[in-house]
Amino acid sequence: MLLKGYLTVRQVAKELGLTEYRIRQLIREKQIRATKIGQWRINPKDLLDFIHRRTNKYDMKDKF
Repeated sequence: MLLKGYLTVRQVAKELGLTEYRIRQLIREKQIRATKIGQWRINPKDLLDFIHRRTNKYDMKDKF
């Protein structure tokens, strides 16, 4: 199956501690890349990309 390994909105919501409604908002806003075949499916790599884009980056220069 082509979508094997893809995550559902429910799975992503549970993983991130957000509501399914909020995940769908993020998909509509094109912040999370998803494919719709019957229901939205998210590639785990795309979810990681989303998380990395929203993560603060630590820079040693900021320390001093």
